[in-house]
Amino acid sequence: MFRTEGFKTLKTPVRVPVSNTSEERWIGSIRRELLDRTIIWNERQLDRLVRDYVDHHNQHRPHQSLGQRPPAPVDDPAGAPPSTVAVLRTTRCDGLIHEYKNAA
Repeated sequence: MFRTEGFKTLKTPVRVPVSNTSEERWIGSIRRELLDRTIIWNERQLDRLVRDYVDHHNQHRPHQSLGQRPPAPVDDPAGAPPSTVAVLRTTRCDGLIHEYKNAA
């Protein structure tokens, strides 16, 4: 079936536990943080939620390997926070995920 559609089948190594670790970690993250907590009604909604989650994952969510920084931060934080701090909350994925940042 795959050959008739023009797909190429890639075989993974047998019994190699670390062959797809980054993909498995990302799939586990999106499953635990988004898909296990949402009822998906159609493909359009799934596509919208996954795109929103990918933006959250790359621009806001802290990554341990990067020193708790996101891979592609939207803005660089200032040196020291001001004495009074106003916090802005942004919702993602239809209110399932909340992002917080200091107001300028």
